[in-house]
Amino acid sequence: MACWVIQVMVMMMMMMLSVFISSCQGKRDQVLYCSACKAVVDELNYSISQVDPKKIINVGGFRINPDGTMKDKKVPLARSQTHLAELLEGVCDGMSDYALHVDPDTQIRDYRRFAPRSGGGADADFPDFKNFQFDGPEASGALKFACESVVEDLEDDIMSLFSEESQDVKDELCNGVSDYCRGSAHTNEEL
Repeated sequence: MACWVIQVMVMMMMMMLSVFISSCQGKRDQVLYCSACKAVVDELNYSISQVDPKKIINVGGFRINPDGTMKDKKVPLARSQTHLAELLEGVCDGMSDYALHVDPDTQIRDYRRFAPRSGGGADADFPDFKNFQFDGPEASGALKFACESVVEDLEDDIMSLFSEESQDVKDELCNGVSDYCRGSAHTNEEL
């Protein structure tokens, strides 16, 4: 009888401990992580668009078939696993080009790119800087950390969505696969 009471007590303590641990974990800043997820997609889309569509890479095994031939497959370089892996390694380095933006009408906050892309020329679109909040290196450091977390958590999903050329990668990745943007006020807005 005493053994049964001890088991029930241990189980109750374990349940209380798990509830306590889950409530003590830090809550992610939804604006920061949603913006980081969208920025990853935008940066990857831009990098992919800069690759010559005629470039092709051979993929496949290097085994020789019984008839003496090798089976390989040619895929466009831009969306190959190799190229996407290289892009993912450096995608978060560009987060210093983003800053917190507050929409003057709706007061919706999100991180947006304020720096024009290289090669934009003299007529590059410069945003209205008065709606951005530049909080120094710690703000871009927080966005870079969030970006690295997003890439680490969703690396396989990012690779598969971009290699399959999914239609709306941003919505699918940031709302469907993850819940970084789910329920936020700026779910369907562009960065």
